[in-house]
Amino acid sequence: MQTGIVRGACPHDCPDTCAMLVHVRDGRAVRVQGDPDHPVTQGFLCTKVNRYVERTYHADRLTVPLRRVGPKGEGRFEPATWDQALDDIARRLNEIRHGAHGPQAILPYSYSGTLGKVQNESMDRRFFHRIGASLLDRTICATAGSVGWGVTYGDRMGPTPEEAGHARFILLWGTNTLTSNPHLWPALRRAREGGARIIAIDPIRTRTAAQCDEHLAIRPGTDAALALGMMHVIFRDGLQDADYLREHTVGWEALRERAAEWTPARTAETVGLPAERIETLAREYATTRPSFIRLNYGLQRHHGGGMAVRTVSLLPAVTGAWRELGGGATLSTSGAFKLDGAALQRPDWIPPGTRTINMIRLGEALTHPDAGVGGPPVQALVVYNSNPAAVAPDLGQVRRGLLRDDLFTVVMEHFVTDTARYADWVLPATTQLEHWDVHTAYGHLYLTLNRPSIAPVGESLPNSEIFRRLAARMGLDDPAFRDDDVTLIRQALRSSHPWMEGVTFERLVEDGWVRLNVPRDFRPYADPRPNTPTGKIQIVAPELERIGLDPLPAYIPPAESADADPARAARFPLMLLSPPEHPFMNSTFVNVPHLARAAGETKLLLHPNEAAVRGISADDPVRCWNDRGHFYGRAVVTDDVRPGVAVSYGVRWAMRSEGGHTVNDTTSQRVTDMGGGATFYDNAVEVEAVPAAMAAD
Repeated sequence: MQTGIVRGACPHDCPDTCAMLVHVRDGRAVRVQGDPDHPVTQGFLCTKVNRYVERTYHADRLTVPLRRVGPKGEGRFEPATWDQALDDIARRLNEIRHGAHGPQAILPYSYSGTLGKVQNESMDRRFFHRIGASLLDRTICATAGSVGWGVTYGDRMGPTPEEAGHARFILLWGTNTLTSNPHLWPALRRAREGGARIIAIDPIRTRTAAQCDEHLAIRPGTDAALALGMMHVIFRDGLQDADYLREHTVGWEALRERAAEWTPARTAETVGLPAERIETLAREYATTRPSFIRLNYGLQRHHGGGMAVRTVSLLPAVTGAWRELGGGATLSTSGAFKLDGAALQRPDWIPPGTRTINMIRLGEALTHPDAGVGGPPVQALVVYNSNPAAVAPDLGQVRRGLLRDDLFTVVMEHFVTDTARYADWVLPATTQLEHWDVHTAYGHLYLTLNRPSIAPVGESLPNSEIFRRLAARMGLDDPAFRDDDVTLIRQALRSSHPWMEGVTFERLVEDGWVRLNVPRDFRPYADPRPNTPTGKIQIVAPELERIGLDPLPAYIPPAESADADPARAARFPLMLLSPPEHPFMNSTFVNVPHLARAAGETKLLLHPNEAAVRGISADDPVRCWNDRGHFYGRAVVTDDVRPGVAVSYGVRWAMRSEGGHTVNDTTSQRVTDMGGGATFYDNAVEVEAVPAAMAAD
């Protein structure tokens, strides 16, 4: 039995993609730690992943296949063998794909339970592409901002923690760094020691905002307006980098005219900050070098989210901040990783005309397909790396769909989650400690190998192996279905891009992680040749005009705000934000006892003025509701949130929540302006005090 230290990678949806060291004694993992030699991980893991061993050996861990024996939603199962499970699943899927509605009646549903290239997007994609299943548009997290950045800059790149320490003016824009990007914080501390000023722009005084030099609490969803107001001052006062704009951008003159409309007074009225503070913020940003903006995906979770990211991202183009080490902006560094995704996924197998279903609209797809998703009814749902009955919007409709007796549902999981309770079959999947994988990052430039450190717990199998076995049972005999996980990793690394030069499987096995072959002095847009159609930074993006959007940066108000829908805002006057709970990673870790105790019960944060007009006192049980649904929580009365805003940290399991409801009972299936992303933070609600007994409904 193995004893020693095995190199691995944190699999979770975080820009830090930590290099882990797994300590093993007699074949059992005893602890995990961050790799002290990794330039970004620097020897520490977050609150959540520090508990990974506790989660791996949790008493409720799935160890054998389970077959449903009770009504859907009750979570009653009996153990079965893998042969029984695979035979039945293969038979049912074959019947559906050869039936009246064809293979597009099968829908995969996955996203981000692991970000590994093998267990997240390799053999699974080959399987569904070969059988001709419906495609899933995996939009729930990042697509609005990704598209907004993409039409502007091409590949997503920006300063990493190794460069950010050189900055002298830092805007943390819509990011709770200490919770969702903690390995950036040491770099920001180094920058502060060198004289940097750090300002948080966020409707909530998060734990990060409380540690910054200043917190600017803007109205939710008004980020683009603030950026345009800052540009107004920069252009008006001649603080722009005219040479950079002329040489490296297209459309800057039109942007100057657009920004002229956004006077400090107009901007102040829109964003809820004093006009004088907008003036000084713009001047501080434009005159302090290097300046760095860390913008995160939270600010794009409203109807105008793609445009918001695009507009904020152009501030360093206006000032020329991209020229300097540590200057610019970062949404993601994922564009720097040039792995061979096509070799892993085999998109060439997708039958022409295959429909795509946006994962945001799962409830609609399962209950009213004719209302918008088109094509045949969904007769089979295969869920892995996700928990849609907790994380998808408009959960009331999602649950109604999952309750359908004619929907065949398979879930690959570590635990019986909210979603697994509706499954016909639940299959035990391995955790990160039990399988091979390779990980890119979206917050740094290191590729990381994950080696299995322990044998699979019980009869659990890697996702890749489950799909291999299903393929064989269904008669899919292409040799590509016999590639093992190490072969898949080698295929992903076969890239001719110069940034992948020298990044080999052998080096990863030897060292655990390898930096991409990019310059140490990383300034991705200092002398840009972006892979945009013009080869320049596109301030004017004609691609947007072709889909009915303004080709210039613009402010698009949240769809449920008073600016866009005053009647709805009058009925539901609070904008609900639901950022991540510090001890949880979306719905992962929710059932880990230590972390569940740290999170406590569901809370609903209200400004004292909003609490007073509703007769709500601290610790009162409250109901938060709109016309889509409701959930219960305990009131926290605090000026950490601005008036007009309510906050409830998520994401929790319904089965572990008061009354069986969560924040996503109130969110909508509306999508963003570009990319079809989720609008979780575009959610108008009302809050009322309730008797404690009501929370048990």
